[in-house]
Amino acid sequence: SSGINAEYGLNKTPGGKLVMMYAKKKTGMTKCGDCKRDLRGVPAVRPTKLAGLSRRVKSVSRAYGGSKCSGCVRSRIIRAFLIEEQKVVARVLKAQAKK
Repeated sequence: SSGINAEYGLNKTPGGKLVMMYAKKKTGMTKCGDCKRDLRGVPAVRPTKLAGLSRRVKSVSRAYGGSKCSGCVRSRIIRAFLIEEQKVVARVLKAQAKK
């Protein structure tokens, strides 16, 4: 047998023979690394087929495209911006305290 998940059925060939036909395993969607939601724009194919696809097919033209969803990327950008703003405010307050 070819693995526990392989399903099979009987298939009649044009020559009239009955042969065993193995179905390929079901493919899972590529998931976001942070929130584990399905990634849109990335095809759901088996790893061997994915290796043969070109780079533009496997990802989305965005930062973290093909590994993180747009919502998670947006929250990362906002978080980074707010942290930088916090540092600037702290610096300003420190300068005011010196005066």
